[in-house]
Amino acid sequence: MPFKINAPDIGAKFDASALFKISYGLFVLTARDGKKDNGCIINTAVQLTSSPCRIAITVNKQNYTHDMIMRTDAFNLSVLSEEAPFKVFQHFGFQSGKDVNKFADCESENRMGNGILYVPKFTNAVISAAVVATVDCGTHTMFIADVCETKILSSVPSMTYQYYFDNVKPKPAAKEEKKSGYVCKICGYVYEGEELPPDFICPLCKHGAEDFEKL
Repeated sequence: MPFKINAPDIGAKFDASALFKISYGLFVLTARDGKKDNGCIINTAVQLTSSPCRIAITVNKQNYTHDMIMRTDAFNLSVLSEEAPFKVFQHFGFQSGKDVNKFADCESENRMGNGILYVPKFTNAVISAAVVATVDCGTHTMFIADVCETKILSSVPSMTYQYYFDNVKPKPAAKEEKKSGYVCKICGYVYEGEELPPDFICPLCKHGAEDFEKL
């Protein structure tokens, strides 16, 4: 008998903020295509099975790293720790690898067996994986991958979204609070204007209009 999903109740109350109660980690996802290295910040990674050891990540299609993984079927996942400062998120999350070389100023090259760079500082572990399947999720792609290699780097607790919001992300300046517009609840980007376009995408973290709130 086929599994049946009931249609959602149109009259049901929907509060998107409930989704922020789900626990998330924060990671630097890295890839290599030819001689090009790149990385971006993601918050969705989960272990699917232990035998085979398999994980899944979801990546926004607008990220350059997404396209690199689509072409190469390989990536590294550096697990950020609570020691990670805001500048790490700015560097890997608020600029595109299409425009800058995010590893240009690295003190040394740290690569796993797959030849892909990882972030050795402010991380407690790195996971190398090979993609075995992809799922088109609209704005994002889910990459299902077999774990090929792992390395423990420190015992510092992993960075969670909640820890990031409470202790790392800068609080909005008073003058920004008086602006007329909308603020991204993820990264703090401010859109100035009376109306936020429904299809607006944050230029920094790539989240949509549903993750903005009015100032």
